[in-house]
Amino acid sequence: MRAKIKVGILGATGTVGQRFIQLLEAHPWFEVAFLTGSDRSVGQPYGEVCRWKLPTSMPERVMKLKVLESAPGPKATIAFSGLGGEFAGQIEEDFARSGYAVISNASAHRMGADIPLLIPEINPEHLDLIKIQQEKRKFRGYIVTNPNCSAITLSLALAPLNKAFGIKSVAVSTMQAISGAGYPGVASLDILGNIIPNIGSGSEEEKIETETKKIFGRYLRGSIEPHSMIISAQVNRVPVVEGHTETVFINFKKKASISNICEAIRNYTSLPQKLKLPSAPEHPVILKDEEDRPQPRLDIDLQNGMATIVGRVRGCNLFDAKFVILGHNTIRGAAGAALLNAELLHSQGYF
Repeated sequence: MRAKIKVGILGATGTVGQRFIQLLEAHPWFEVAFLTGSDRSVGQPYGEVCRWKLPTSMPERVMKLKVLESAPGPKATIAFSGLGGEFAGQIEEDFARSGYAVISNASAHRMGADIPLLIPEINPEHLDLIKIQQEKRKFRGYIVTNPNCSAITLSLALAPLNKAFGIKSVAVSTMQAISGAGYPGVASLDILGNIIPNIGSGSEEEKIETETKKIFGRYLRGSIEPHSMIISAQVNRVPVVEGHTETVFINFKKKASISNICEAIRNYTSLPQKLKLPSAPEHPVILKDEEDRPQPRLDIDLQNGMATIVGRVRGCNLFDAKFVILGHNTIRGAAGAALLNAELLHSQGYF
């Protein structure tokens, strides 16, 4: 057997860092070699400083690992970043400059002209930016990012439809789970029995509108030409623990019947499924026929939380079609997305 690839987790005590640890525990290719955290946790065993909030037990192997400062040095090939966007920028660049493959969930570099904003089912050709990034920034390693959680869920739903019919415009309204705010998240007196029609002072809406266009953009002569689709997003925080639900309204470039739309969704598959990557869902987009689905409580863990669930596909008086989608915000919307990105990079010989 080949030795597993050593990886580190930046920001390991946070919500996304914990998901990385959980998903990597029995991974066939990767093995956790180091963890980093804030100044208050550096030098202490992970098991003593991490307030573990996942329903599975903290893996014994990581409990005794001492938390390190977020600086290059430990021996590993990959640095998975669960850092907050306000801290990630310089730290991730330092790791990439030192030779690590930085696979980031943070927002700091997503819209960089030479940074892949990757969803393996949609834009694997964007990995060609890595060579340009290394030459431009003098990195020995590189940075690859995954998109915003809501943008991932939306993009996977749009992927089969853009391929079949072309997308002209999209309006989307999100109902986002409180786990998306990290721990301790939203104050109970603010969210219980309530809906908050704003997340991050408008930046969340901007991320959905700009990142989606980059994801579907065309790689041309060393840069990404954003997709021409028009996107309008409205975000809401709702009292759901896990799972972002979105209502989507869409106009196509080509005529599409409801049966055509459903067929495109049901039959969609892509490169990760062909390569049988360990974290790839067998079906990246799942269509539910029931009138009252998808629902976070019932559907969030389908395909191990790595798929977008689509339901209520129907006609619309203002748009060509409308439907409801659901995605697991801390798995496919965060750590699971970064892990699948790393698997694609490994399969393509980038390590």
